[in-house]
Amino acid sequence: MASDAPVTTVLGLSAYYHDSAAAVVDGGGIVAAAQEERFSRRRHDPSFPELAVRYCLDEAGLSLADLDTVAYYERSDLKFRRVLATYLGTAPRSWSSFREVMPEWLSWKRRAPDTVRERLGALFAGPVPEIRAFGHHESHAASAYLPSPYETAAVLCVDGVGEWTTTSIWHGVAGEVVPVAELSFPHSLGMLYSAFTYFCGFKVDSGEYKLMGLAPYGRPVHADLIRERLVDIKDDGSFRLDMRRFAFQYGQVMTGRGFEELFGGPRREPESPLTQREFDLAASVQAVTEEIMLKLARTARRLTRESRLCLAGGVALNCVANGKLAEAGIFDELWVQPAAGDAGGALGAALLAQRGPARTRTHIRTGRDAMRASRLGPRFDDDQIQAYLDASAIPHRRLGAEELSRAVAGQLAEGKVVGWFQGRMEFGPRALGSRSILGDPRDPAMQSAMNQKIKFRESFRPFAPAVLAERAKEYFELGQPSPYMLIVARIAAQQQLAERDLGEGDLGQGDGQASGEGDGQASGQGSRQVSGLELLKVPRSTIPAVTHVDRSARVQTVDAEQDPAFHRLLTEFDRLTGCPVLVNTSFNVRGEPIVATPEDAYRCFMRTNIDTLALGGFLIEKAEQPAWPENDNWRELIPLD
Repeated sequence: MASDAPVTTVLGLSAYYHDSAAAVVDGGGIVAAAQEERFSRRRHDPSFPELAVRYCLDEAGLSLADLDTVAYYERSDLKFRRVLATYLGTAPRSWSSFREVMPEWLSWKRRAPDTVRERLGALFAGPVPEIRAFGHHESHAASAYLPSPYETAAVLCVDGVGEWTTTSIWHGVAGEVVPVAELSFPHSLGMLYSAFTYFCGFKVDSGEYKLMGLAPYGRPVHADLIRERLVDIKDDGSFRLDMRRFAFQYGQVMTGRGFEELFGGPRREPESPLTQREFDLAASVQAVTEEIMLKLARTARRLTRESRLCLAGGVALNCVANGKLAEAGIFDELWVQPAAGDAGGALGAALLAQRGPARTRTHIRTGRDAMRASRLGPRFDDDQIQAYLDASAIPHRRLGAEELSRAVAGQLAEGKVVGWFQGRMEFGPRALGSRSILGDPRDPAMQSAMNQKIKFRESFRPFAPAVLAERAKEYFELGQPSPYMLIVARIAAQQQLAERDLGEGDLGQGDGQASGEGDGQASGQGSRQVSGLELLKVPRSTIPAVTHVDRSARVQTVDAEQDPAFHRLLTEFDRLTGCPVLVNTSFNVRGEPIVATPEDAYRCFMRTNIDTLALGGFLIEKAEQPAWPENDNWRELIPLD
């Protein structure tokens, strides 16, 4: 195929590391995108995304023969050279990992496009077209800029590592992403953050968001030590890790003796009690991460002279750092790809492969992005849901759209927890009102109840608020829309409770942030000192269930045009309660992917203490359901995240 020939219809793929995904784009924009985990029910599934491919092709009404090309999200040949060079440079210490990993690289991983061709051929969905491979960070950059609402923009991609690149700055202009600057492995902000994730006892490539949520419980007392002994940060945001303190380059664990010497002992054992050390380590690396991201953003502004910033890569899911970027005013506005991790690479590669009229980015004229509110996954109409409910003999009521909103809002106002399954499934790690569990944010007990009795996860983890976009500034110090729940903002002053309102003898966290402003803990005259997880028990605002201990929240703004069903529900809840906010968390339990089908949703509903399930146009009450034929050991079947 000539390089200047029009290319319109493309299947994009990411696979073989984590969060495998598929996406289809055509001349009308993004048609479908989904992660393999939603279909396989294996969290962060890294395998070839066969089920996601089948869904995307079906949604688009295509066979493989209808595609102009298939786009793969990274260059496996270059990645192989990096893996081999790293092992050779760290021998003989890396020998054990080398023996375990290298057979796959020598047999099929280094020729991933050929492996993809074989797997696509096995689908018997038509002849496999040409397969093109793009750079990992190029795919990230394209996923950030090309669907963004900006004509031109600076683009910042930060993650663990692709082929060699760990950090890159691009210029998005004229429908192209032009490389500007980059940093290379092993010097990686993503790896630095993952090292602390591992050291604090969480799972790498899964638990980083836990570390971010833990940071406000601590103080950044180790931040200077990190700067002095672990990472040398330059004014332009470039940095170098002191590799003597890390172990990830040897291929088996993230940290070793050097880390233990710096931070006073061995890593926390997974699932063991959290201590002040973990709180402070989380706060410290979060502060350093924010510092580096701010410096990189300033450099991106200087090098591109753009006033808007697009973000992608795993570190772009650090919504606290994104909030700091938004607050800093370095750029007028920022836009974060909602599937910022490797799943989004499938979409970025597909968009890169398009040529000709398909790359004109006509969505910019609307002032909106091209992500279709990230609702790019499967949908189930009421007839399909009705057939499932009838076949399974599930008691239910069928309601109209307005009646459903009134019924669900009323139950939420009464303190009930509702599973909300509507429309197309979201692409990316966040539930945005299609596959969500909802609750009343005014209830101080809601955060603990949802964590422990519904999600079966750690008590410290915060929940996000979904808010009517037109009312957001009444509740949050938010300077721009946040439709994808990827920006953290302060609770608005008028919604915060003064210390005197917190209750006699109680003590809330002060205004100090994890970035190091203040000391992270407040003290009051005559008040009992509260620290650690006890901070959870202190209400700080009129919406305590979504207010983190530092008086912040990961905000989702809900727009009537982009999501009419969810907006209608929030509007009805506001009418009943005077509060335009709901707790919004993903529809799953700990360790399980977000539900994809009505069957997934009903199973999760029956296994947990969710009171009501709104499944399309159907209302399903827990009290009316037959006994669930499963014992309490089902949680043992789901690996912990």
